[in-house]
Amino acid sequence: MNILGIETSCDETAAAVVADGKKIISSVVSSQIDIHKSFFGVVPELASRAHVRAINAVIAEALHKAGIALEEVSSKIDAIAYTRGPGLAGSLLVGQITAETLRFLYQLPLVDVNHLEGHLYAAVLEYPRLKPPYLALVVSGGHTELIIVKDFGKYQVLGGTRDDAAGEAYDKVAKLLNLSYPGGPVIDALASKGNPSAVAFPRPYMRETWDFSFSGLKTAVANFVARHAREKGALSRAEVRDICASFQQAVVDTLVEKTIAAAQKFSLKKIVIGGGVAANAGLRKQLAAQAVRRGLRVYAPSLSLCTDNAAMIACAGYYKWRAHPVAAAGLQTIEPGMKLKNWK
Repeated sequence: MNILGIETSCDETAAAVVADGKKIISSVVSSQIDIHKSFFGVVPELASRAHVRAINAVIAEALHKAGIALEEVSSKIDAIAYTRGPGLAGSLLVGQITAETLRFLYQLPLVDVNHLEGHLYAAVLEYPRLKPPYLALVVSGGHTELIIVKDFGKYQVLGGTRDDAAGEAYDKVAKLLNLSYPGGPVIDALASKGNPSAVAFPRPYMRETWDFSFSGLKTAVANFVARHAREKGALSRAEVRDICASFQQAVVDTLVEKTIAAAQKFSLKKIVIGGGVAANAGLRKQLAAQAVRRGLRVYAPSLSLCTDNAAMIACAGYYKWRAHPVAAAGLQTIEPGMKLKNWK
């Protein structure tokens, strides 16, 4: 079964063709970083317009790379999956209207997919033998969630972010330090050359809950930078590297400790990570090391599958369609506290 996936939740316009929920036939992503970097964040109106300009060409390229001509779509594509939410309203609408138009033109089934579900299944594309149950850490610019995947389509959300998600904190700290956008990759690179013990930033563990909160950590960095400016003047390059390393260590310590604790608490031997921050080298290294010590295994997808892409949407769409082929459409919103609901 070939699924055409479409992803437009934020600032990447993406399309992909995935076979049987596991094999990527083609995957195309058009990034908008150059559009938004001068604003140091995604501007919703500009994102929507960029999706409108790019989406037809991106889908055409994905089909071409899969060896599917336009006149063959009806016979070689079995269903269309698209991101229904969460995300930017205008960006999501572009993807939805495009998917609905393709459904009308080619008379194909349409499957709407929760964006977080895509991240839950991205690792399946890398590890086709991976099956639930497993614990998933979804960590990105807009989300930091711990979710138990009981089965395909059945989840228990343990907790989520109460304010700034980890990726958002990275972007804001990068702006404080006059670094480039997006902040995650540049801070990760500088952190590898700095001293993670140079600044004693707090670890927001929130030990009585599985939730996350990174706004206080971001504020701690802002206060440190402001105090340094008053007392010592501008930061040196070495000091910037040390701040990046110390900030990242605080984020990674928090994510790793809570993820490992949750895996042990709920007797889960497999941990899956997804989302843009899952590409962070420090997080991947520390989580893998801690997991090995406790007899756990971490499944981390390739960097291209961590950031937003349509292959993961096609993968999630495949499992949703397989479970409910007659009534696959109908968005399931993933919220903290959700207990084992399915797609119905």
